[in-house]
Amino acid sequence: MPGKLKPLDVEREIRPGKYPDGDGLYLIVASVTSKNWNYRYWKDGKQRWLGLGSVKDVSLKDARLARDAARLRVKGDRGTPGVDIVQEKRAAREEAKAIEIKVTLPTFEQCAEIYIRERWPNWSKKHRAQWPSSLKRYAYATIGKLTIPEIKPSHIYELLRPIWVEKRETANRVRGRIETIIAKNVDVDDRDFRNPAELTKQLREKLPRRPKRVVQHHPALPYAEAPQFLIDLSAASGIAALMLRFLIFTACRTNEVVDARWSEIDRPSSIWKIPGDRMKMNQDHVVPLSEPALAILDKIRDGSQGELVFANPDGGMFSENAMLAVLDRLGYSHVTVHGFRSTFATWAEECTDYPDGVREAALAHKYKSETTAAYQRGQKLEKRRVLMNDWAQFLAGSNIIHFGEKG
Repeated sequence: MPGKLKPLDVEREIRPGKYPDGDGLYLIVASVTSKNWNYRYWKDGKQRWLGLGSVKDVSLKDARLARDAARLRVKGDRGTPGVDIVQEKRAAREEAKAIEIKVTLPTFEQCAEIYIRERWPNWSKKHRAQWPSSLKRYAYATIGKLTIPEIKPSHIYELLRPIWVEKRETANRVRGRIETIIAKNVDVDDRDFRNPAELTKQLREKLPRRPKRVVQHHPALPYAEAPQFLIDLSAASGIAALMLRFLIFTACRTNEVVDARWSEIDRPSSIWKIPGDRMKMNQDHVVPLSEPALAILDKIRDGSQGELVFANPDGGMFSENAMLAVLDRLGYSHVTVHGFRSTFATWAEECTDYPDGVREAALAHKYKSETTAAYQRGQKLEKRRVLMNDWAQFLAGSNIIHFGEKG
């Protein structure tokens, strides 16, 4: 079909293909019953196809007039810049869709009010006071009028940035509450959804760097008193008490345990794989889990939890002070949670014959030599497993004093 198209050609052509009429106008034949007009143009180096209607509704003459009008809009003139018509229509559709979403979906503030109202009867006086006030003060101004799909990580960054350093605990709680409310209002089967309030490495790097806390460290609990403390701790109720037990059996840091995830637990292999971005030395750490540590996990898991291993009553992350509160209630306020790592280290040094490398690897300490570090992480796992089992046996009140390899 060379040259300009003719009305009879348009009517008779049934072979699938693209048939040019000139100046960017094409007859697009998809099938006997599907023939449409399209205008092809280029804008900013990109090829665009603009639909001009079906042959049933638009004649060849009208298609040419529509093409000419479109060409003028794309090209522009001295007083009017050219327009990308396809992109313009796409933006209009997205705007219409956004308006539709706003009409049909509740705002974040409405979702928060529903969440608070549903849980109000079971909340403590403290929760009833803090949840509404913290969200109203720190969240609603930025995301209160947005629907859940409209909230982006940049919004979370915007509302957290002013309080991230000066009001550390408040910022942590506000972020956790926002994450909880958003998670409550998304499709459980939507595997592609990523909670914008999740404290990802990307968000953490964007927020202001928090200075290290100046902490006056209290003496660690002497290892000889550790078995009795475990007996006292076993009588304490609540997830925070179980979290503290798990921390002691694993000799891990507070933040590593508070942020522990079920996806990191390899139950068949009895190990806990902590990703490097949560470790002090930014290196992956594998923790061998003793039977008491596994028993704690088995006791907690009932299939109804979220991703956090030790979730607070609201389903969010515990404050790092939660285990300190357990110590206070038990009358052990003279020691710190972090001090149990020192308790373990002193016991391992004085009561066992394990080499320094095995003990240091168990505590995830950094080595000056990268080669040594790689060796300790890889080759010492099973030796560390025996060490942690001995530690658990000691905490259970064993009379055995010396453990580990001889010589």
